[in-house]
Amino acid sequence: MARLAVLLLLPVLIESVFSISFFLPVNSRKCLREEIHKDVLVTGEYEISEQANTKTNLKITDSSSHTLYSKEDATKGKFAFTTEDYDMFEVCFESKSPLGTGRVPDQLVNLDMKHGVEAKNYEEIAKVEKLKPLEVELRRLEDLSESIVNDFAYMKKREEEMRDTNESTNTRVLYFSIFSMCCLIGLATWQVFYLRRFFKAKKLIE
Repeated sequence: MARLAVLLLLPVLIESVFSISFFLPVNSRKCLREEIHKDVLVTGEYEISEQANTKTNLKITDSSSHTLYSKEDATKGKFAFTTEDYDMFEVCFESKSPLGTGRVPDQLVNLDMKHGVEAKNYEEIAKVEKLKPLEVELRRLEDLSESIVNDFAYMKKREEEMRDTNESTNTRVLYFSIFSMCCLIGLATWQVFYLRRFFKAKKLIE
């Protein structure tokens, strides 16, 4: 049963880990974006190959341009923060060099990011709380189950919001259609009476 639970939870673990490597040309900027839920711990490690006369800056911001982490002349390090709201987060690497493009080799950037359950250090938790390996694994599965429940609750909330939006839109479209029909009926009625008076004035009809 425990093995089945691990297999079912494996896709969620994969989604909680983000690892990428890429080359950053000199005097350029590359950004990575990811949507993360509210109150989620995010940790990461980065390593940038060093190049002479080249400085690389790292900056992590949210959609409101609030800086969550910033490091100038970054080469290797770690970062951690907790999200305050469901948002789109951006990790940007910017390379600067006075030598100009084409004269300095590209830098290799390695980035590993974890969030949610995968970001927690269960080894430290086990040491502090003096937990056995089985208890640590149960704690990990409990946290992962709670994360899944929260994800489903968020999806349900989003579905309800989308349904309410659709219903509201349909109601507005219905009212607008009724209003348009009333306007057309009123315009047609006015045209009939206007033409009738016009023809009477010209004595074309009695």
